[in-house]
Amino acid sequence: MEFQDDNLEKFAANGAAPLPETDVNGYVEYDGARIWYAAYGSGMPVILLHGGLGNSGNWGYQVPALIDAGYMAVVVDSRGHGRSTRDSRPYKYELMASDVLAVMDRLLIEKAAVVGWSDGACTGLILARTNPERIAGVFYFACNMDPSGAKEFAPTPIIDRCFSRHVKDYAALSATPDQFDAFVQAVGLMQRTEPNYSTADLAEIKEPVAIVHSEHDEFIKRDHADHLARSIPGAELVLLSGVSHFAPLQRPVQFNDAMLTFLRGITV
Repeated sequence: MEFQDDNLEKFAANGAAPLPETDVNGYVEYDGARIWYAAYGSGMPVILLHGGLGNSGNWGYQVPALIDAGYMAVVVDSRGHGRSTRDSRPYKYELMASDVLAVMDRLLIEKAAVVGWSDGACTGLILARTNPERIAGVFYFACNMDPSGAKEFAPTPIIDRCFSRHVKDYAALSATPDQFDAFVQAVGLMQRTEPNYSTADLAEIKEPVAIVHSEHDEFIKRDHADHLARSIPGAELVLLSGVSHFAPLQRPVQFNDAMLTFLRGITV
């Protein structure tokens, strides 16, 4: 029977599956921050960018699937998230995109595919527009590219369980464990006001893109996913049934199948 955690009860209690062991990990000192990264396996590089308030450990069900499929999986703790630090500047998706490039440079990765979840998806798509020579394709899961694409926030037990895990992980991993509330406020401000991509901006993205939307996404409007798929040249729309904003944790096999299907069509 395939693993399922639809209500995130297992995630709230124990987190995702632990990431594998690797000797390829460390920090990049870049633009006022220390950015943590790790790499696993070998093959075409795939960079996994987690969602807001989370950390690389949230990809515990995806990294082994990528290794088994013959890819090099690279995880990055976004600026101020997980083990990474930040300075006093406001959060900007473009700044976090530049952090990803710094990690790529450290690992001597000229070009990579990106699998992005929520804020990480936005960061990946910005990279595809601003640095297309470095990005082979973007698997864009569960985010908006302008504020109108977000639903009005409504708390649910699933969201509460995810948030409780973020609280525990931040306390365990962060260099500033007493600053969680300020961290949440800073990330929330970015999410409410950015990005602001127009249809013309989206039309400039030429790399392969999959816009991936869950049937029960708590945060992103379905018609916004449709808009992104229409506006990005050649983009495909992938719909995941029975899951929500947390599909990589809820039904990893379903998410991984869609991810690997997209990656098989990508070359670097």
